[in-house]
Amino acid sequence: MADASLFPPATEDAWRALVAKTLGEAPFSSLEKTTAEGLPIAPLYPQAEAPAAFPARPFDAARAWDLRTLVAHPDAGRANAEILADLEGGAASVAVRIDPAGRNGVAVGSADGLARVLDGVILELAPVALDAGFLGPKAADWLGTVAKASPGAKLRLHMDPLSAFAEAGASPGPIESHLIAAATVGARLAETYPQAQLFLASGRGAHEAGGGEALEVAVAATAAIAYAKALARAGLPVAEAFARITLGLSADADHFVTIAKLRAARAVFARIAQASGADPQARIEARSSRRMLAVRDAWTNMIRLTAAGFGAAVGGADAIVLGAFTDAIGLPTAFARRQSRNTQLVLMEEAHVGRVADPGAGSGYIEALTDQIARAAWAKLQAIEAAGGLAAALSSGLVAEEVAAARAARPAPKLVGVNAFPPDKESAVEVEQAEPKPVEAPSPQLPGPDGRCPPLAPIRLAEAFEA
Repeated sequence: MADASLFPPATEDAWRALVAKTLGEAPFSSLEKTTAEGLPIAPLYPQAEAPAAFPARPFDAARAWDLRTLVAHPDAGRANAEILADLEGGAASVAVRIDPAGRNGVAVGSADGLARVLDGVILELAPVALDAGFLGPKAADWLGTVAKASPGAKLRLHMDPLSAFAEAGASPGPIESHLIAAATVGARLAETYPQAQLFLASGRGAHEAGGGEALEVAVAATAAIAYAKALARAGLPVAEAFARITLGLSADADHFVTIAKLRAARAVFARIAQASGADPQARIEARSSRRMLAVRDAWTNMIRLTAAGFGAAVGGADAIVLGAFTDAIGLPTAFARRQSRNTQLVLMEEAHVGRVADPGAGSGYIEALTDQIARAAWAKLQAIEAAGGLAAALSSGLVAEEVAAARAARPAPKLVGVNAFPPDKESAVEVEQAEPKPVEAPSPQLPGPDGRCPPLAPIRLAEAFEA
């Protein structure tokens, strides 16, 4: 073994001297950056004095996180085949996106229809999550029917009317009524299904529209507060209400920022939960960002998705949903779905990323950025709550203004395959072809005037360059 004394540690002065040679006349400060929300990022950090104070994800050496796949094929039979292939191919759970029209999800409009999609899935072994927008409460009842009152069923109802409201810019009836309806269904199903997660408090809508990390955490946290209040009014104890809520966050190609954002979300949730007398342990579902995906040279999306998966795993996500590299173009083929699964399997079983509970702990950069995002998110959370809560802040345009400001402040990104190292000749990718076949479904309309808000329309960062 080599003598460590032969390799003296590099000092900060020595590092700066080498950097100065490279910079020439440019000052050292030229290496400093900021996030889209103005949070500073220095070129060099000392070792952190102490890690952030929050409970890390529970450590499980056998299965570090829940490898979750998303199914959105409009045909129920094809969706079922994809689910079974995913579970046989290494996935641990599945999320089903529901759209009775079949344009943006599986064409399902009843419990029987959902049963066909989940035929052969053992709900006591494989958690099933839903993504049903304003149909969330009805879809939750459908899933409850499929589970046949089994107390061991691992249901992830993921009702999230506030995200549906934010993206659509409208709700079929008052948005407050949708919160009440969802909480009523959730409280009722909680009695039958002790392992069910009821709500998904997501900040992903703000992210996909171009918002910054602190706002995304703040939106997720204020959604959790709104859903916990609704569940408490429906009869659930506050501590149990928080325990039945999952935070939904995005993971993108900047893995350091993703790591810090997820850690910041844990810190913010812990503070809210502790103040409410609840367990401070957050449950986080991280989904890969769609705004980072490119249509041009779509193969390079694999690089971005791998970085996103790494960041989500190191940041402590309990469940990770990696999209397919063709998601910006169309529905994924079997190959694209397998690639998405295998990326996570390699990170988990070959790179062993999950064998450390909190790998970022003690890193000067990650700890500093975690603290900055958490503090900025807390300030934005207070502003949203002062405005009357998330529903009111969406309706007034407060959240949309924050998103627009971050979008305007974000510098033009460099995207491999698009405006950085574009290919001389593109290689075509295949996508699944499907003809939507709408099915009958109950209306999500509730009595009263429709809610309105400035919509948080999703963007893709590559669009301007691809055009």
